[in-house]
Amino acid sequence: MITTSALFTWVVLPFLIFLARISDQSLGTLRMIFISKGYKNLAPFLGFFESLIWLLAIREILNHLDNFVCFIAYAAGFAMGNYIGILIDNKLSIGNLIVRVIPKEDSTELTHSMKEHNYGYTLVDAEGRSGKVKIVFAIIKRKDLEHFISLVNEKLPQAFYSVEEVKAVKEGIFRMSKKRSLLDFVNLGARKSK
Repeated sequence: MITTSALFTWVVLPFLIFLARISDQSLGTLRMIFISKGYKNLAPFLGFFESLIWLLAIREILNHLDNFVCFIAYAAGFAMGNYIGILIDNKLSIGNLIVRVIPKEDSTELTHSMKEHNYGYTLVDAEGRSGKVKIVFAIIKRKDLEHFISLVNEKLPQAFYSVEEVKAVKEGIFRMSKKRSLLDFVNLGARKSK
């Protein structure tokens, strides 16, 4: 029988456990990210499959307690699942960010460029250690961060900026995305069902 062969016990089974842990840990990482970003409708769906896959993997571990390769595969799958979950999150680029730009020189060129690229912003007078400054606040889509920072670096290469995640946003001016993600369709469906 194939399940009692040495090849299955020492190679195939650990590999399947490794793949199962990658899958459930990737789903778990994404579930936590979605919860933290307010996508509460998707989290239970991911949680169901995460726990189901985990149960299947742990059952095989418990059935083969004498197989140390399964333990290594389990731990390696956990680590790789975290890594893959983070890669998927970066690829999806879900959520909003606040970017604060404190230029050392006049910010007019930057604000004009932001208007041209349809970024909303708020310009505030402030005072820093060296005297009066302007602060440019912008709430942007996470997927636009690279483009936004390239504008800042192009127009104000000496500017200081900081970036933070934003939990929720109501209204505002955002660049229009040319492509829609799977999450956009999930959210659209959730809004229509209310």
